Amino acid sequence: MEMRPIFHFTERRIEAHICICFVAYKLYKELERRVKNMNLTMSVDKVIETAKTIVTIKMRLPNGGLYTRMLFNTPAQKEIRPLIEGIEVQAD
Repeated sequence: MEMRPIFHFTERRIEAHICICFVAYKLYKELERRVKNMNLTMSVDKVIETAKTIVTIKMRLPNGGLYTRMLFNTPAQKEIRPLIEGIEVQAD
């Protein structure tokens, strides 16, 4: 985890910044717990980097529907697939 100086001067912005940092840390620790429970061979940071490389395709269907599919191509992507299956991708 990295920390940088923050330059907020109002109490509201400082509290919002702390809240965002807390939520990000909580998500990181939850991912760490899930990685450990699944006995994955990679670190949490590696899981995050691998997840960034997963491609999602979206197609509009003739009936007005939307077809969405995540493509797991590499062995690393296939290894983390159970972590992210079931996560719904919202249409833009």
